[in-house]
Amino acid sequence: MIRAKGHHATKGHADGTTPMSAPSRRVVMSGLAAAGLAASLPAAADDKANGLPYNERLPFGPGAVESWAQALAAQPFDGSFPPLPAPLAGLDYDAYRDIRFRKERAFLGEAGGPFRLQLFHRGFLYPRPVAVSLVRDGVSTPIAYDPALFDFGRTRIEGTLPSDLNFAGIRIHAPLNRPDRLDELIVFVGASYFRFLGQDQLYGLSARALAIGTDSDKEEFPFFRAFFIEVPPAEAKALTIHALLDSPSVAGAYRFTVEPGRNTTVRVSATLYPRQDLSSVGIAPLTSMFFISETDRGHSDDYRPELHDSDGLQLATGSGEWLWRPLDNPHGRQISTFLDREPKGFGLMQRDRHFASYQDLEAGYERRPGYFVEPEGSWGEGSVVLMELPTDNETADNIVAFWRPKQPYPVGRPVRLAYRLRALAGEDLHPNGKVVNTFVAEPAASGAARRAADAVALRSRRFLIDFGGGELDKRLGDPAPPEVVASASSGRIAATSIVPNSHIGGFRVALDVRLDGPSTTELRVYLRKGDQALTETWSYPWSVA
Repeated sequence: MIRAKGHHATKGHADGTTPMSAPSRRVVMSGLAAAGLAASLPAAADDKANGLPYNERLPFGPGAVESWAQALAAQPFDGSFPPLPAPLAGLDYDAYRDIRFRKERAFLGEAGGPFRLQLFHRGFLYPRPVAVSLVRDGVSTPIAYDPALFDFGRTRIEGTLPSDLNFAGIRIHAPLNRPDRLDELIVFVGASYFRFLGQDQLYGLSARALAIGTDSDKEEFPFFRAFFIEVPPAEAKALTIHALLDSPSVAGAYRFTVEPGRNTTVRVSATLYPRQDLSSVGIAPLTSMFFISETDRGHSDDYRPELHDSDGLQLATGSGEWLWRPLDNPHGRQISTFLDREPKGFGLMQRDRHFASYQDLEAGYERRPGYFVEPEGSWGEGSVVLMELPTDNETADNIVAFWRPKQPYPVGRPVRLAYRLRALAGEDLHPNGKVVNTFVAEPAASGAARRAADAVALRSRRFLIDFGGGELDKRLGDPAPPEVVASASSGRIAATSIVPNSHIGGFRVALDVRLDGPSTTELRVYLRKGDQALTETWSYPWSVA
């Protein structure tokens, strides 16, 4: 699914907070998933009638949300909800973003802790209600809707809004960058999407709690029905958020433990209760935008050299190998599957951290985080799935990555998963050399006359891969350069070469590849010295139609 959005970072106030209910267009458009699902459902239901008392004061123990999720899964799915009152249903983007939470009404500060909770108002692309409760001393107390919590700005709402309106989502602030300033830390709004920031980062890609059917013809969007937020003590370093998830195929209990810092960490634990066999489930899904980069600028004549929130998929396999797959904006849907057992991690990363690569004074692409998923406990056999969709602009999330288990999760059997998510800003995940650049060109000497781009010519390409970092800079003066280990799943490698590249403290590899006819090949390259791998493995698909 392509999820429309805008590329600009959300603007902030002078005190470091962000205007509530005034998300950028990129944040707002994440509601398309929830709105699209809601539009296909009937419009009237009461959770209390189904034995799901989200809006009542209740005892709250460690297994409370699991119990509710299990009970929910035992019932037929009902995604209906009362329609929005007419004044809210008719809001456009500008009217909706003018509704802002009053920061002086923020929750969670009563015990002196560092976190503050703000709420999103329902409306525009967010019609689905989400119940929000605070947990203190083993008791969950719902937050009642009150229009006084919001500044409606120039937006005029006629009439009285119902007291059970609930909210569209939540946002947490904390002193992330400075101890005397509250910065936006994490946001949950729209289906099961969430985004979070580390220090000196700007919003880019998103995470989701669960994906179902993302690479099929019919995608399902699980959504959060309710949040339960533990009120933190004054000395708290982390915040715990519980959430109840629901969809036609599964109900689930989630726990998010958010610890702000240079690389903010979100620990996720989930218990899933399938209503039916989950054969197309995506665990720890990430979604991002990739439009143009140095690899392929054929999509745009924009003055900005590169436009992307992530530029590669990073994999840490169960065998200990590290792989880097540069992202692509393909001509058609492209799905890559990386088989693995007990993966150590995967993520969509923004490796290029240089302003000169983007030249965008407003969007700040060089400050967009990468999210890296690290499983906790056994994930067994399965695959990391990467889906790349074509886009003709930078306002759509066209990249998705997730883990898919080899065996479907069967109906009636709970599934327990845990993993850690980190927001990274170019930090080294492994000690070896890394892919710095990927370039694709015709296999001809620089300055040579260009050949006509006929079918035969297009079957040969030159791939230039820059490897830098690790110990490569120490080997620039070696009499013999590192060995280039290259392979192609089909076609043939006509030539390889390697030259020092002092600009990156490493080497540039040239790989000439030829396909004899229409086909697809998977290319792999890494550098080694003797039996020691010096770099991660560059992995790249190439097709000839």
